[in-house]
Amino acid sequence: MSGLRRIAAPFVAAAPAGARVRTRLRVSAQDEAVLRAVGSHLGSLAGRDLAARCAEGRLDARGQAASRAARKRALTAECSSRWAGAITRTSEDQYRLAVQNLAAERASLQARTRRVEARLAVPAGGRSGKTRGYASAAERHAKDIRRRALRARLARAERRLAAGAVPVTRGGRALLRQRANLAAAGLTEAEWRARWEAARLFLTADGEAAKRWGNETIRVHPDEGWLEVKLPAPLADLANRPHGRYRLSCPVAFTYRGDEVAAQAATGAIRYDVTCDPASGRWYLDGSWKAAAAPAPLLDQLRRNPVVAVDVNVSHLAVAVIAADGNVLGTPATVPLDLAGLPATTRDGRLRAAVGGLIATARRHGARAVVIEDLDFAEARSEGRERRGTVPPGAGRGRAFRRAVTGIPTGKFRDRLVQMTSNAGLHVIVADPAYTSRWGAQHWLAPLRDHHPKATGHHAAALVTGRRGLGHRARRRATGNQPAPEEAARPAQARPRTKPAARPAPRKPATPRGPRQPPGTKTSRPHRTTAGNQAAQDRPGPPATQDHVLHARLGTVPSTTRTR
Repeated sequence: MSGLRRIAAPFVAAAPAGARVRTRLRVSAQDEAVLRAVGSHLGSLAGRDLAARCAEGRLDARGQAASRAARKRALTAECSSRWAGAITRTSEDQYRLAVQNLAAERASLQARTRRVEARLAVPAGGRSGKTRGYASAAERHAKDIRRRALRARLARAERRLAAGAVPVTRGGRALLRQRANLAAAGLTEAEWRARWEAARLFLTADGEAAKRWGNETIRVHPDEGWLEVKLPAPLADLANRPHGRYRLSCPVAFTYRGDEVAAQAATGAIRYDVTCDPASGRWYLDGSWKAAAAPAPLLDQLRRNPVVAVDVNVSHLAVAVIAADGNVLGTPATVPLDLAGLPATTRDGRLRAAVGGLIATARRHGARAVVIEDLDFAEARSEGRERRGTVPPGAGRGRAFRRAVTGIPTGKFRDRLVQMTSNAGLHVIVADPAYTSRWGAQHWLAPLRDHHPKATGHHAAALVTGRRGLGHRARRRATGNQPAPEEAARPAQARPRTKPAARPAPRKPATPRGPRQPPGTKTSRPHRTTAGNQAAQDRPGPPATQDHVLHARLGTVPSTTRTR
């Protein structure tokens, strides 16, 4: 159809390239003091190394290798070679991530500037093609000032990228900004200081292949259940084990996927991170490793089974199970997913619970894949509030649209879904979201409500998404389901008819052929009366009326008596 954009083909999402599990460390007071001492010492070295790396600016591959080798030699004297390697690697990763974030900010500023300039080129209250000007002269003047501010920010970002001088804050810039207004953050100075120090601790050991228990810096024995830390040289007097090591007094075990952690620690490299949650005072140990790359299955293999189609919305998920022929199985469901204004840990927990429900639904119906839309909102997120007006009468629509875009957990949900489905042996099919809501409401909403009165347009959109992932078109077939493969191979004349039987037409009165009779003149139907008791006779004779007629013709007198 003309005017419709091209719909991309669905594809199978790649499985995660690594795994990460967490367990709690129930440390004693002495263990906590040692961990804080080691983390603070290494954290100060990491901050100094990060500042040196940011001062060097942009480097090529050879320059990065030379810079890291020089900084690692300088740090080795104050910790160890392995601690220094982990610190320099972390600094490189933070610098690279800061450059990517600054490049994304530049792209967003360019998109916002183009949007404002395009609307400023149209007079206030006017329209040029699809571009609408601002509603009033006052709004247009405010947007002109906004354009100048965006240009200034864009020029500053371009200068930083050209020089390679990117700002990086160890501990997080958001936490640093809370220090200026503790009342708005709901924290006291002591609470903020505890969070700041916990965020700047450095207790990370990179995995080393062919090493005992994964690495030589932080070692965990999966069978005996202990954890040892290699102490830096200035803190060697705190060791309680030979060779400058400290073993925690608490038992350490991974209750979730512990067998995989033990196998990885015995045969390959594994990385360990020790972190502290200042709000609860708990310590955690994270183990992560690279997973072996497994080839993704073909779409044709996944399409032989039902799929679970999901339509992601602001506060809920619309779920529908679609059979291989494109029809709905069971009843469409709605999974609540309200994440607005919640902490990050709570949001992640609710995402996990929602994905767990999808996995249970897939197993119950024998599905091998979950179909989701390839939602990104890249253009809307880059343009921000410049996409729609912010001054009445366009303020309500613009704010509602931005709230809807930011409220849909597209990235987090997609990542969590791919990770959890991969662990459960399922796969994720990504489909193009174009026209799913429109065509779902047009072709499927009414039939869905015939069988499921509580179905909504979101369930219809999920149904179209699932059909697209299975390779079907969005429109319903007029002849019902697709024929079986053995029937599709037969000639069209030999196939059985699959067209549903037509409903009987409503009965209409026959058209009179002649002039209608006046009311009340139609002859009534005869009514039969019940005869009385009759005497039985051996030889039934003719009726009495016939006897009188016969005697009249013969000239005789009929008899009034009859012998038995």
